[in-house]
Amino acid sequence: MVSTTGNEFRGIKIVIYVAFQWLKPQAMFTNYEFIPHNILQITFNFYKKMTTNKSASLFESKQVKEALVQSFVKLNPKLMIKNPVMFTVEIGTAIMFAVCVSILMGATDQGSFTYNLIVLFILLATLLFANFAEAIAEARGKAQADSLRKTREETPARQILPNGEIKNISSSELKKGDVFVCEAGDLIATDGEIIEGLATIDESAITGESAPVIREAGGDKSSVTGGTKVLSDKIKVIVTSEPGESFLDKMIALVEGASRQKTPNEIALTILLAAFTLIFVIVCVTLKPFADYANAPITIAAFIALFVCLIPTTIGGLLSAIGIAGMDRALRANVITKSGKAVETAGDIDVLLLDKTGTITIGNRKATNFYPAKGISEEDFIKSAVLSSLADDTPEGKSIVELAGVETATKLSIEGATLIKFTAETRTSGVVLKDGTNIRKGAQDAAKNIAKQAGNEFPEDTAQKVIDISTNGGTPLVVIKNNQVQGVIELQDIIKTGMKERFDRLRKMGVKTVMVTGDNPLTAKFIAEAAGVDDFIAEAKPEDKMNYIKNEQNLGKLVAMMGDGTNDAPALAQANVGVAMNSGTQAAKEAGNMVDLDNDPTKLIEIIEIGKQLLMTRGTLTTFSIANDVAKYFAIVPALFITAIPALQGLNIMHLHSPESAILSAVIFNAIIIPILIPLALRGVDYKPIGASAILKRNLLIYGLGGLIVPFIGIKLIDLLVALFM
Repeated sequence: MVSTTGNEFRGIKIVIYVAFQWLKPQAMFTNYEFIPHNILQITFNFYKKMTTNKSASLFESKQVKEALVQSFVKLNPKLMIKNPVMFTVEIGTAIMFAVCVSILMGATDQGSFTYNLIVLFILLATLLFANFAEAIAEARGKAQADSLRKTREETPARQILPNGEIKNISSSELKKGDVFVCEAGDLIATDGEIIEGLATIDESAITGESAPVIREAGGDKSSVTGGTKVLSDKIKVIVTSEPGESFLDKMIALVEGASRQKTPNEIALTILLAAFTLIFVIVCVTLKPFADYANAPITIAAFIALFVCLIPTTIGGLLSAIGIAGMDRALRANVITKSGKAVETAGDIDVLLLDKTGTITIGNRKATNFYPAKGISEEDFIKSAVLSSLADDTPEGKSIVELAGVETATKLSIEGATLIKFTAETRTSGVVLKDGTNIRKGAQDAAKNIAKQAGNEFPEDTAQKVIDISTNGGTPLVVIKNNQVQGVIELQDIIKTGMKERFDRLRKMGVKTVMVTGDNPLTAKFIAEAAGVDDFIAEAKPEDKMNYIKNEQNLGKLVAMMGDGTNDAPALAQANVGVAMNSGTQAAKEAGNMVDLDNDPTKLIEIIEIGKQLLMTRGTLTTFSIANDVAKYFAIVPALFITAIPALQGLNIMHLHSPESAILSAVIFNAIIIPILIPLALRGVDYKPIGASAILKRNLLIYGLGGLIVPFIGIKLIDLLVALFM
């Protein structure tokens, strides 16, 4: 559906607004040499109105002032040449300046000085508006960087020397591999990983979220970021980055645009626009012999005006702003992108890999029932289950102890025991007691292999109970004592509300969703169907993710995934879009091309929408820009030849007042449409999750047809106004 209140018709509304503002008595001017000044004044008034309402977040006065200054700085040809379209406009402006100088020196064959000066001013305004679009986008990024810098101020650090002594130094003196200690109330000096201890951390300076988070040594929640604050306990941290290369340093460089490079699509579009520009150079050059043959002299101002109006100046002026704004929107969603290419690629994603736990389900699976195997007493089974979980600090392990009861847990001890940590390879964890008793708990297939390798059978009643639990969406944990199956523990998790609707939304975008889980196929199938995902990978190991990604990529698909652990790093690096959790390990953050500051596993869905919005905005404004040329053609071409070839009067379908007013009206419209569309370039086109063909039809209708109609209206209104003073 198309909303008439959305951004789509903003351009039409603004053109009409500006036109009617010009028609007000107080907007009238007594000499048309002041047209450019009036354009700037009315455009400024429009932006002033915008900054007093809901668009205030787009244009802050400090940013606007900085962007205005940069608009003139960017006139430097060394900077302008990076944008071939606008560079040719600058050349045209320089030529018009030379024409004006020649008229002052006595030349009489190029029309009046005032007329040529107006064309010069309008071309200059076109350049300034295009530079302003890029500068305001950069200013918004720098404003974000300034807020990040406040968290990067040098802080004292207590370095632990090799001999165990503590030395007070500045955070800037810390090097990769150094170890420092933080206690409650301390600011974390720089990026690192906790190697000892556990603490609650206030990450609001980075994420904006006031709720503290827990970070601890070991596992996938060990990473800490410089500038965050320790609220409780004591931790030892090993530095993971060199000075000047911390996470915040990289963030600041990215959002300031210091390390921003054009994306492949942006480069391809720039080449296309340059090709269009070259074609129109040839068109304009070949008009000269035709004009001479028809005895219809054409002034340099007319040639330059025709050329500038026909080349795609609108998208040429807004292209950089669109790319910068895409990264800025990702940052406002608390996602740091390592390149604009990552955001752009997200818009083309075909397959999305999501971990089940914490993403699709709430994540804190809890033990709900104990089911001992035949011949094993419930008391002995519960005792084995608790012993295997006393040292397990995962939510599942803690819930097993909780379900067994405090009395049972206090009677048992694992003093002197050897702890067996869970790994993705063994898919079991447990304990070897001081007397040699080996107790494990884990996935059914892993437990079954352990039992069979020892020559023991897997009890049929336990196997059936595993099937029953899995069929109902639960997770079965099989307990083994000295290689003999003792029974099964039932864990239950809850699917997050609204996930089915979100996956439906992704499906409409053409994105295939894949759930990755360590659960057995029955449990995985139940949760996948309940959540509405398209496919699942059950009993997944790290290499399974990698293999799935490679297989999809071999089919020509683009794949996105999110991870936080060191074991996720290879898959994050392989994926086209790899989003690492800020709380994850350093290896994961270095492997991915995005980092989510909120540690929200569902953020990938939002990232895809931001990417699609970026691509749509670029595509729709390109369509609008090229469609604009039709009206300008009907305005300028008849004006050039109508005196010598009266038959061309039929092409003057807008019935413009005179050749001079037609040319002025076209170049004025060509200039003002750029600032009018800046809000749309920065905010992005409204995105709706509909099919690609539906989006294409919708955008062709709004921006293709709009690009044809709006210039006819705008040029005609401007011509009516200009005609009053000619």
